[in-house]
Amino acid sequence: MAYAEALSALGDPTRREIFERLIDGPRAVGDLALGLPVSRPAVSQHLRVLKEAGLVSDRAEGTKRVYQIDPAGLGAMRQWLDRFWDASLDAFREAVEKDNTP
Repeated sequence: MAYAEALSALGDPTRREIFERLIDGPRAVGDLALGLPVSRPAVSQHLRVLKEAGLVSDRAEGTKRVYQIDPAGLGAMRQWLDRFWDASLDAFREAVEKDNTP
């Protein structure tokens, strides 16, 4: 149930904001913390939760930790969401076919 951990991690508004800031590419903790209403150590804690949920990965660059979205982690959540999308498309197809039946 990797998707459950991901959804739980993104349930926090600060973590969602941090995650959304990573859409444009990898960023260091200090850059991610700019403009957020929490301290830099708090941002690091939020990143730890996102990493444990499989949504981000990190690497060392000199003295900085750089974080980026982990596509593999998003894959589990997307598979879960796709089930709902597939069910919606099937229901739509059935409704159209029903309406077009003479």
